[in-house]
Amino acid sequence: MAAADSLLGMIRAYGRIAYDSFVLLKRKITHMSELNSHSRRWFLSSIIPAAVALELSPAAAAQDHSRRAEEESSSHQGKGTADWMRKARWGVMTHYLADWIAKDTGEEMTVARWNDLVAHFDVEGLADQIKSTGAGYHLISIGQNSGYYLSPNATYDRIVGIQPSKCSKRDLVADLYDAHRRRGIKLMVYLPSGAPAGDAAAVKALGWQAGAYRNNEFQLKWEKVIREWSERWGNKVSGWWFDGCYWPNAMYRMSAPNFASFAAAARAGNQESLVAFNPGMFRRIFSMSPYEDYTAGEIDLPAEVTLNHAEDGIVDGAQLHILSHLGERWGMGLPRFSTDQVVAWCRKLKDQGGVFTWDTPVSADGHISQAFIDQLKAIGHDNGAA
Repeated sequence: MAAADSLLGMIRAYGRIAYDSFVLLKRKITHMSELNSHSRRWFLSSIIPAAVALELSPAAAAQDHSRRAEEESSSHQGKGTADWMRKARWGVMTHYLADWIAKDTGEEMTVARWNDLVAHFDVEGLADQIKSTGAGYHLISIGQNSGYYLSPNATYDRIVGIQPSKCSKRDLVADLYDAHRRRGIKLMVYLPSGAPAGDAAAVKALGWQAGAYRNNEFQLKWEKVIREWSERWGNKVSGWWFDGCYWPNAMYRMSAPNFASFAAAARAGNQESLVAFNPGMFRRIFSMSPYEDYTAGEIDLPAEVTLNHAEDGIVDGAQLHILSHLGERWGMGLPRFSTDQVVAWCRKLKDQGGVFTWDTPVSADGHISQAFIDQLKAIGHDNGAA
């Protein structure tokens, strides 16, 4: 056994999985003299791959995943990283979704058309518009139900196996960051917590079941997809808003994958990134998990919001935040409220230390119509913008 023991240190450099698996492998080898009769090169080319190929038991793998997620996320809690959001007071959201654009224009969506739309999205024009309103941040959708996304992701493509890829060639998030950074605007991203419901092939490949199911296989895959985006963008993305966390007890309040591993994937590229998990539309604003930094706060009628146990802008440890839409529907329609109403709701929330995000329709080329710009400018003026 001494030969094997002397070589354990050699494979530590090959990672935790190789090392832990080799410990298991060592126990299985009865004639350890074999290790002395082969070269170091044979060992590296044969034993290490075999060790890596050995799988830990499902329980051990889940335990290790949970431990790493806890380590990555627990150190993030309580650092007050939502301070910048509170100082911003309010921001703008835009849904830029392939199926919504197809419905609005009456034209079928294809990969070629999606790439053309994303390629011609006017990031400088939109950044100028948002800057003119005085908003402190911009929240944009990466994708939703159609399976089309506005940023490339090799992990997603590999998992779903759809070719040509429905992820755009242009990384619109990265380009938006460049435009916003020069104007002092932070960028956040929206993503559903489930598979794209309108893409049957993706749903099947990801292993997603809609409803109160564990969805263990899906969540592990989805976290890998999220991690790729997060690691590529790094500190370009300051926050994530995850939609559709409707079954927290079935999916996230247990051993990993869970809220901790979910948040860790989103923060993989930026440990200071904010995270919120949306439980759906509730008039009472509450925090879903200790692993989120601000409340998702989805609301249809701002006048009916109820704030219980909110103290100085904090709800159960999370920054108080509300998200609603200015248009008649999410991302669509004409203004549904008067400017005075919109300004008053923002002021009321600000006085309680809260933050308001307004979803605003955006055109296919990336512009906000003047009617909404006027309302947003009024909010900005009330918050001290010139």
